[in-house]
Amino acid sequence: MASITHLRSFQALEAVFRTGSLRGAARELSVTPAAIGQRIKALEDYLGLELLLRGRTGIRPSRELLEAMPHLTAAFEQLGAAAERLEIHRGDEIHVIADTDLAELWLAPRLEAYRMTIPNTHFCINGIGDARLRLGKADCEIRFSEISGEGNEVVLFRDYLVPLSSRENARRIDALPSERRLEGFPLLHLDCYHGDPDAIGWPDWIARFGHRTSDPRRGIRYQRIAHALEAVRSDAGLVLSGYGLLRKLIHDDTFCLPFDAAKGAWTSHGYVAVFRQSSLRRRQVVRFRDWLVAEGRETQRLLNELTTGPSPVDAH
Repeated sequence: MASITHLRSFQALEAVFRTGSLRGAARELSVTPAAIGQRIKALEDYLGLELLLRGRTGIRPSRELLEAMPHLTAAFEQLGAAAERLEIHRGDEIHVIADTDLAELWLAPRLEAYRMTIPNTHFCINGIGDARLRLGKADCEIRFSEISGEGNEVVLFRDYLVPLSSRENARRIDALPSERRLEGFPLLHLDCYHGDPDAIGWPDWIARFGHRTSDPRRGIRYQRIAHALEAVRSDAGLVLSGYGLLRKLIHDDTFCLPFDAAKGAWTSHGYVAVFRQSSLRRRQVVRFRDWLVAEGRETQRLLNELTTGPSPVDAH
C-alpha cells in the first residue's frame, strides 16, 4: 500500500484522468499545472511505473493506470461519503477551494470583517487556514470561468480589465504626450485570462486606445496576477488586470489607474461560486454563502458605477 503522504498525488492523478489535462486538474485543485505534474511524478517514482504517457498530442493514461482507475475513483467516492458523514462534527468549519488570485486579493481581505460579524468561524482556503485540511470535497468552490447558470452556480461578479501602475509610473505617464504615454514602459502580460474570449490584452488595448507605437506583445508573462503586482509595485511595468479584484489595493493607494477608467473592457467570464448541496444543510455555510453573494454583488455594483453602466452581459 502506498504511503498516505501520496494521497495528494492520487488526488492529482484522478483529477487529470477525469478532466483530461494537467491544466484542468490544476484549475479544479487550485494549484499550478506544474504542481500537478510534480505530484504525479512523485507517485510514478514511488511506484516505479509510468502512469501518464506524454506525447505530442498531450497526455494519455498508461495501461496500468486504466486498470487501476475504477478502484481509485471508487476510493475517492468513499472518502467523500465518509467526509459527508462527519459534517455534523465540524459545524464551525468552512472549506473553500478558490481561484488563487481571488482568494488572496479579494476574499482574504474581506474575511476579517466577516469574522467580526459572525465569530467562531474557521476557514480552510486552498488548504491553508485555521481549520485543518480534510479529505473530501470542499463546501464551496470559486473559479473564474464561463457562466452557465446551472446547478448551484452563483455569479459573484464579472471583472473590468484596466491598466494598472504604481503611483510613480502614473506620474511619469501623465507627463508624456498622449500619443506616446506608454513608450518605454515595460508591459506585463497575464495568462490567467486566456480562456475568456472577451478579455483584452495589451495588443488589443493599444489598438483600441493608442498611446504607443512600439510592439505591445513584448514583455514578461505571468500565470498569476499577484506575481505581476510585485513587479508593478516596484515600478517595473504596467499590467492589464481586473479592477474588481484589486479595488481595495487601488483605494489604499498601493496601485493606481494611469488612464481614465473608460479605457478598459469587461470580461465575459466571471467569478463563480458553487456550493455543495450537502454543505448547505449547515447554518454556518448558508451564512457564508449569503455574505459571499452580497460581497460579490457590491463589487459588481461598484464596477458598474466605475464604468457608468452595467456590463454588456448584465444589461440583457
